[in-house]
Amino acid sequence: MRFDVITILPNILESFSQESLIARAQKKKIIFFNVHNLRKWTKDRHKTVDDRPYGGGAGMVLMVPPIMKAVESVKLKMIPPNPLLQKRGDKVSRVILFSAKGKRFTQSDARRLSKYKQLIMICGRYEGVDERVARHIADEEISIGDYVLFGGEVPAMVMTEAVTRLLPNAVGKIESVEQESHKKIGYIEHPHYTRPEEIKIKGKVRRVPKVLLSGNHNEIEKWRKRKSKFKS
Repeated sequence: MRFDVITILPNILESFSQESLIARAQKKKIIFFNVHNLRKWTKDRHKTVDDRPYGGGAGMVLMVPPIMKAVESVKLKMIPPNPLLQKRGDKVSRVILFSAKGKRFTQSDARRLSKYKQLIMICGRYEGVDERVARHIADEEISIGDYVLFGGEVPAMVMTEAVTRLLPNAVGKIESVEQESHKKIGYIEHPHYTRPEEIKIKGKVRRVPKVLLSGNHNEIEKWRKRKSKFKS
């Protein structure tokens, strides 16, 4: 799968792409993560990507032309060769605009978007993005929560992680994905414990539940099912 992120702050995403499981997924060619500086698609010597809003008001607004050219330039005509992807019969491209007024991103969206060969993610900045991008260039607007950020770079990282871990071979143990929270709407996974078996916290000894130390896998599985729940 290919991720193409359009931003005016590429350094934020470059470091993200070189760490942990995202870096490993790229090395295994499960994903291709590309960061594009929006200023590349400007014409003037100042590499201007924004302008004052019509009607007045605070802040600056990202303009349509550079974004339109960027999307047209990076949109896939052909998918890079990858046997894992070729077997899946995926859809081609989806253009995402991150916006505070967008639809709330959920695990269901991550599963849906993992079926595409390419996600093009537009990261807003300043006061926002010209509305014509949302209406006529992006396929959908997405928000990661009911709050406002400086820009779309953090949401781009969130979406990349959420989608990547659903791809074949991106996570070592498949049960880690199949049994985790949000596998169904409202589902919350059971608690997890590790060493030490006992530890004093705020003056009291806190112990790992005995059933997890029993070695009885049937009883452990029953306990995990009891401790898993659905949000009310």
